[in-house]
Amino acid sequence: MKKEKRVVKDAKVLTAFIQVYCRENHGGGAELCEDCRGVLEYALRRNEKCPLDPKPKCKDCKIHCYKPEMREKIRRIMKFSGIWYIKRGRVDWVWHYFF
Repeated sequence: MKKEKRVVKDAKVLTAFIQVYCRENHGGGAELCEDCRGVLEYALRRNEKCPLDPKPKCKDCKIHCYKPEMREKIRRIMKFSGIWYIKRGRVDWVWHYFF
């Protein structure tokens, strides 16, 4: 997959997962709270600047370009949102996370 196409696909998945997390944990509606918006912007920048081609899943990467605190935040967000999607029958979104 070309890098531009991968970045767009990953951005769509990240945005959806962070929106669910923010809405369910911070009471946000359509807008993300300041903290979640910061995590999303950070994750998108890291994704765009990934030096590896093809890009591995972040959880399997040897480099770990995320700061430790941001890595923990995104891990918590992805876990929460993945479970949220599974409980609502949206396995298609979770598929993107694992594969």
